[in-house]
Amino acid sequence: MSEKKMTSSRRHHLKSLVLSVAATWLEKEKKETAEAKEAYMAEKCPAPNLSGDQAALMETCKKLHALIDAVDEERYDLESKLGKGDKEIEDLKIKVVDLAGVKKPALKKVRMSADAMLKALLGSKHTVNMDLRANLKQVKKESKEEPTEAVGDWRKNIEDKADRKKMFESA
Repeated sequence: MSEKKMTSSRRHHLKSLVLSVAATWLEKEKKETAEAKEAYMAEKCPAPNLSGDQAALMETCKKLHALIDAVDEERYDLESKLGKGDKEIEDLKIKVVDLAGVKKPALKKVRMSADAMLKALLGSKHTVNMDLRANLKQVKKESKEEPTEAVGDWRKNIEDKADRKKMFESA
């Protein structure tokens, strides 16, 4: 099966067809939800019968208030469940971030004097001038003078070893 690229005009035509079908589906869904709302309202809230005396009207008002209270309680319960769900979602998001870890950027090497470090740590109010090098022991450079005897000694040892080598070779 050969795979050919779709031309841009064909692709745009198909996109427009898909969008038009989706638009009709959305309109149909809106109509269905509106009809469902009307059917629910007709079932749950029938048209009030306002004919009759004052006692009948008072009884109807009491029934309506009871229904309103029941609906309010249900709404409150649903709101509390929704709040708990939202809180749990936030906690889980935080957990995911904690488990994934936060990538820390690479640190840059910064050359800074000891005084600048102390100033950065302690703030600009506390200025501490310390000369850290002053506390170090100063080592005097002494001239190394090797005794001439030592120089002569090792040279003498080498010459002795060379003489022994010659003795073995000549023998």
